[in-house]
Amino acid sequence: MRGEAVNPLGVSVLALLSESPMHPYEMYQLLLERKEDRIVKVRPGSLYHAVARLHGQALVAEVGTDRGGNRPERTTYEITPAGRRVLVDRLAEILRTPVREYPQFTLGLSEMHNLAASEAIALLRARIEDLEVEIEELSGYQRLTADRNISEIYWAGIDYTYHMLSAEVNWLTSYIARVDSGELAWPHEISTHHTTLTDRNQEST
Repeated sequence: MRGEAVNPLGVSVLALLSESPMHPYEMYQLLLERKEDRIVKVRPGSLYHAVARLHGQALVAEVGTDRGGNRPERTTYEITPAGRRVLVDRLAEILRTPVREYPQFTLGLSEMHNLAASEAIALLRARIEDLEVEIEELSGYQRLTADRNISEIYWAGIDYTYHMLSAEVNWLTSYIARVDSGELAWPHEISTHHTTLTDRNQEST
């Protein structure tokens, strides 16, 4: 089984099952508790689908079922030897090989000269506000894990995300300051002849 056949959510499932056998609902709750939903896109339905796919690939195996109260029966899974090999191979590939992921925000930055300067800067300032909220949430999680003496090895992804978001805020703040000061000139024809988002909203009403 080739590692690339396992998507990011599948990698997270295999990693969880390498710790201990679990049922999908337990995996989902643990991913949320560890804030890993900030690292990999996860929904209950997509998680169950990922587990079913891994089971079909013989990378995980059923080890039992249980029923709590009136809840539906839950199947517990464990990672197989083939699953461990795929997990190791896939992690090695991810860590070693840079991948161009084409984030939408980079596209927005590249084309924001099509907006008026005032509109683009207002949107970036709003983005910074949202990022600062997320940074504060991640900072709180860092403090919590430190208080619980959880090794940084286990939350390196969250720490990396925190520093990447902080770097983005710093870059955006500096960029906005350069535009505001006139150091970075905005295309004159855009800033004087394009209507702003507010103008367009008013026109539509």
